[in-house]
Amino acid sequence: MDTLQTAQTQTVKSVDRILEFDLSQELSHGMLVSNLAYAVSAELGKDEAFCYQMALAGMLHDIGKLKLTGYINGQENDPLLIEELKYVRMHSTLGYEELKDQGYSDLVLQSILYHHENYDGSGYPSNLRGDSIPLGARILRVCDVYAALSSDRPYRKAFDVSTVIELMIDEIKNFDMEVFLAFQRVVHNNK
Repeated sequence: MDTLQTAQTQTVKSVDRILEFDLSQELSHGMLVSNLAYAVSAELGKDEAFCYQMALAGMLHDIGKLKLTGYINGQENDPLLIEELKYVRMHSTLGYEELKDQGYSDLVLQSILYHHENYDGSGYPSNLRGDSIPLGARILRVCDVYAALSSDRPYRKAFDVSTVIELMIDEIKNFDMEVFLAFQRVVHNNK
């Protein structure tokens, strides 16, 4: 009986540690995306209300991952299988569904839903292309990629800013050029 209770306690502590680590990493990522989304929006000449909404969208953009944590926790060091990738790709839709009846603006909701759409139409969940992707989602797309590449991950160390920009330029087809140029001005002015 004592062994079972000890095992249960260790399991709970282990789960708490995993969740705390994951949530901490997601919060840091969300804050970086939020700050960048605000700054890029301002660089694009958007008003304060738009910039604030984009900061909010940046903080919440990956909230759908919380619905997936039970599925993906503990698998961070293993390459995702195609079946697993399908579930992970649902996070933007899950986030939208979670937030749509909670009073968030259409700008925030549409930005979250479509933040993985690529400018060339190769993204998800709807394969939108070009200007059919809401501007907020195009802003989040650039900021999210930068934040992911410039941060440590369980499977690799963070890339330096120059390398991140080079990698993003290699995939320029994914981004709205006007947004990407505004993003570059923000990043280079903050060095």
